[in-house]
Amino acid sequence: MGELVIIFAFILAATMMSYAFGLKIHQRHIAYKERRDMLNREAQYGSSEMSQNNQAKLEERVRVLERIATDGKQDLALQIEELRDLDEIDSLVAPTTREKA
Repeated sequence: MGELVIIFAFILAATMMSYAFGLKIHQRHIAYKERRDMLNREAQYGSSEMSQNNQAKLEERVRVLERIATDGKQDLALQIEELRDLDEIDSLVAPTTREKA
């Protein structure tokens, strides 16, 4: 009976280690695919166009944050929702640019 417990513990430990190893490999593979896709988009659209697009998005967000910080009259929750709407628009626009690739 004791031998069966040792065998079961060994199999369980080996299974857990192989799962952890597989998970790490999967995470690295996903990160690699994201980097590869980003480089492909930069090569296709040009890095200057993407950086200008990112800069315009950041400027718009900074403007909204400045309004939130300086305007005491408007509702803060409404302005936060505007920021969330910008994120939703970005997430809706991103898949369409991938489809063109």
